[in-house]
Amino acid sequence: MERNGDAMTATVRPAGRPAADDEWVRCAGCGEIVYAPRFERALKVCPSCGRHARITAPERLAQLLDRGSMTRLAAAPTVPDPLGFVDLVPYRDRLREAAAATGLDEAVVCVRGTVEGRPLVVAAMDFRFMGGSLGCGVGERVTAAAEEALRTRVPLLVVTASGGARMQEGALALMQMVKTGQAMGMLDEAGIATIALLTDPTYGGVAASFATLPDVILAEPGARVGFAGPRVIEQTIRRRLPEGFQSAEFLLEHGLVDEVVPRRELRPALARLLRVLSPDRTSAPASPSASAPADRSAAGPEDRPVAGRDPGRPPARDGITAVRLARHANRPTARDYAISMLEDFQELHGDRLGGDCPAILGGVGRLAGRPVVFLGHDKGRDTAERVRRDFGMASPSGYRKAARLMRLAAKTGVPVVTLVDTPGAHPGIEAEENGQAWAVADGIRLMAGLRVPIVAVVTGEGGSGGALALGVADRVLILANAVYSVISPEGCAAILWKDRAADDAVAAAADALRLQARDLLARGVVDGIVDEPGEGAHTDPPRAIELVRSAIGAALDELAGRSGAALVAARRARFRRYGTAEPAGDETGRPHDGDIHRDTGDGVA
Repeated sequence: MERNGDAMTATVRPAGRPAADDEWVRCAGCGEIVYAPRFERALKVCPSCGRHARITAPERLAQLLDRGSMTRLAAAPTVPDPLGFVDLVPYRDRLREAAAATGLDEAVVCVRGTVEGRPLVVAAMDFRFMGGSLGCGVGERVTAAAEEALRTRVPLLVVTASGGARMQEGALALMQMVKTGQAMGMLDEAGIATIALLTDPTYGGVAASFATLPDVILAEPGARVGFAGPRVIEQTIRRRLPEGFQSAEFLLEHGLVDEVVPRRELRPALARLLRVLSPDRTSAPASPSASAPADRSAAGPEDRPVAGRDPGRPPARDGITAVRLARHANRPTARDYAISMLEDFQELHGDRLGGDCPAILGGVGRLAGRPVVFLGHDKGRDTAERVRRDFGMASPSGYRKAARLMRLAAKTGVPVVTLVDTPGAHPGIEAEENGQAWAVADGIRLMAGLRVPIVAVVTGEGGSGGALALGVADRVLILANAVYSVISPEGCAAILWKDRAADDAVAAAADALRLQARDLLARGVVDGIVDEPGEGAHTDPPRAIELVRSAIGAALDELAGRSGAALVAARRARFRRYGTAEPAGDETGRPHDGDIHRDTGDGVA
C-alpha cells in the first residue's frame, strides 16, 4: 500500500497477471476501489463519494493552464538553513530528501501561463515537499510571483496546500507572512486582481497570509482550512469539534470563501473570472444602445426609450395599488436578472468576517461585453426560498458583502450595477448585535466615494435605508411599477394613523408618501423610468429583464470615459442638493420636472 495524500493506492497482482492490469486506488473517504486510469481521468476525484485526493503542483498546473502556455519563473537564492537546525536529522538532509522524492526544489512552483488565452501568474504549492510549509524559499518564490504579476499587470493565482510555517527556519519563516502579505497589498494598490484556490490542507502561516488575502477565494470540496489545526483546538478547549468544522463547506456557510468549486469545474470558473477581472480593454464593449433604431419617433410601444424622463408618462394609480404591484411575487428576482442579463456570471459569497447573507446576491459578470460587479436584493421565488432569503431584508453581513465587492470594483476599475428590491434592512436582535446601522452607514459612505460608475435600478420595493445602501449611484433608474420610500406604508400607518382602521391607514399612508415612480422622477430622486411590459414585469419577466438590461447599458455608455474624480464629484453634488431650494437633478444641474421635460418626438421624454 502507498499513501498519496489522503488517497490510498493499492496494487493487487494475482499470479500470472501483469502489474499494469492490476493497479487500483482505494478512496480514503468511502473505501471504494477504483481502477487507477479511471481515477486519473476523473482528476483524482472519487467517482463514488466525490472526495478530492491531493494532487501535486505539476498536476495542478497541467489541469488549469492551457497546454504549452507554461513558463517557469526563475527563483532567487535564499538562505538554505538559517539556524543550522537539527532534530532527529539535520534540516539540510530533510531538504535533500524532499527534493529527491518530489523532483522539486521547494514547496511551491511559480509559472506564467494562460487559461483559455487569458494570461496570469500562478504560484502552486505542493504538500509533498515538507508538508507545503512556508519557509524562506516559499516566501521568496510567492513574493517574486506577485512581483511578476505586478510587472506584467496580469492577475495572480495562488494555489495553497500547507501545514503552516516551517519550524526549522525559526523567526525567518514567520517573517515570510509579512513578506508575502505586503506583496499582495502591492497588487491591491496597483489594481491587479488576485485569486486564491484553497486545497486540502491549508493551515497556519499560509492561511494567515497570502492564502486568505486575494479578491476572490475559491476552495475545493472538503478542503480543510484554518489557522490552528483541529487537534490543537480540541486539546486547548477540551471539547469535540462539530462535524465539518474548518471544511470548505463550513467556510462558505460562514462567509469566508466565495465558492466551493469541484476540480473539474475549476478551469471554467477561472476563465470566467479572468474575463471579468482581467478584461481585454483594447476593444470597446458591445453597447445595447448602439443598436437602437435611428428614427426613434417611429418606434413601437415595446421599443420606447429605455429610461424616460417624463414623470407624466407612467399610468396614474393610487398608492396602495402601486405598492401591491411592486411586491408582486412573480416579478423577476435579482438572480433572474443576473443570470439573464450577464454573461460569465460568477456568484461571490461572504463578507470575510463570518457571515454570508442570502438576501444580497453578489458577483461579477459581463453586461453586453462590459465587465461589471453586480449586487442586488434577492427576495427569492418560492415560499421556502423567500424565508431563507428573509424576503430580501439584508443583515449586516449582506451589506458588508456588498461593500467588499464594491471595493473589488474600485480596485479593478469595473462599474457597479445594483438592483434594489427590499422592504428594508432586517429588523432583529442578531442584526442589531452585529451592527446593522454601522453596516448600512459604511456602505452608503463607500458608494458616495467609489471611483467607478454606479448604476442602480429600483426593480420592485425600495424600502428605507436598507434600499438606499445599494442606491447611492450616478444614475438611479426605477421600473414603472416600482416604489421607493423612507418607510413602508404599513410602518408609516402604525406610527402616524393610530386612530384609523388598518387598511384605510395603510392606503392613506401609501398616497401621502408619494412613493410611485412618477413622483420620484418629478422630485429628482430618480433619473429615469424604465417601462414595464403589459400589465407589469410579472406578466412578461424576460421582456422586463431585457428592458432593464438596455437601460443599464445606456446609462453605462453615458458614464463611460469619465474619470473617477469626476464621477465622485458629480455624485456627491447630486446628493448634496437634495432638500435644498436648488432643483435636484444630475451633475449637469438638469432638473427632473414634468413641466420642463416633455416628449420631444425623438423618443426621449
